[in-house]
Amino acid sequence: MAEPTIQDGARWRTLITLAIAELLGMSLWFSGSAVVPALRVEWNLSDSAASWLTLSVQLGFVAGTLLSALLNLPDVISSRYLFTVTALIGAGINASFGLLAHDAVTGIALRFLIGMCLAGVYPPAMKILATWFRTSRGLALGVLVGALTLGKAAPYLVNAIGSANWRHNILFVSFLAVLGGLIVLFFVREGPYALPAARFDWQQIAKGFQNRGVRLANFGYFGHMWELYAMWTWIPFMIRASLAQRQSSAAFAEVGTFLVIGCGAAGCFIAGLIADRVGRTLVTSWAMIISGSCCVVIGFLFGANPIALLIVAAIWGASVVADSAQFSTLHYRARRSALSSARP
Repeated sequence: MAEPTIQDGARWRTLITLAIAELLGMSLWFSGSAVVPALRVEWNLSDSAASWLTLSVQLGFVAGTLLSALLNLPDVISSRYLFTVTALIGAGINASFGLLAHDAVTGIALRFLIGMCLAGVYPPAMKILATWFRTSRGLALGVLVGALTLGKAAPYLVNAIGSANWRHNILFVSFLAVLGGLIVLFFVREGPYALPAARFDWQQIAKGFQNRGVRLANFGYFGHMWELYAMWTWIPFMIRASLAQRQSSAAFAEVGTFLVIGCGAAGCFIAGLIADRVGRTLVTSWAMIISGSCCVVIGFLFGANPIALLIVAAIWGASVVADSAQFSTLHYRARRSALSSARP
């Protein structure tokens, strides 16, 4: 059976629209982390509580992803609707954080729920994208993950140039997430390569580890994500503390954090462009070598010249996430190959 013929213009327009929506929707992720300096004063926030405000989102995302898989939500609910509903609910919870939270316990609980909602934003976007791209998938995923990265960096920019009242900044980020959900609802549709619905199968966990390609992709992805979220969580605190020693302005630290994390968007795009030509294994390996080297070096720049610190941090920010989309593509291809070889 011949594959459907689609115009390049349609799929690239969908990619751009979906990337914008993903950027806006994922801005919820670090909206709480970005306002930690204000919360330290208002809530007398401890270092431990400040860390949990960020960690709770990650834990919520893991819980939401597992729940989504167990309930088979991506196959029961249209990806467009799932994206929209979870983005709107996440925006509402984030607004509640801005309006109603007055202590760390409440804030951490609300941030956990936001993380659960974001599990319905990122994966459905990836699924929609897969229905449009069979070729140039590495580049397409690079663009989408780059948009996600820029979205996660956005709250730091909002905090730098927005209101002096942190609650107003939180509400503005909620507005961005609402806008992202509505964009997907009204302007994005699934492409011609949609796969039939599949039921959750516990046996696939064991089969995934039995297949060498899938197993290696999973372990590589695990190591990559370990570094990625450790870096994204730690770098704002490091930049703020280092620049404070140099008596730089607080706004400069927030803009610097935005640029460092946001550089990941450029890294994802360049990595996707190169990977479609030279191979994903080579790109992921070099991305990890560069990011690991930056991780070793950057600690020696604490309290040093801010420009030198931010240059190394920006290279780290670009390389640390550059391999993310390529790992996703490697896993998809390994999994697809395993399923094909299993068929009689």
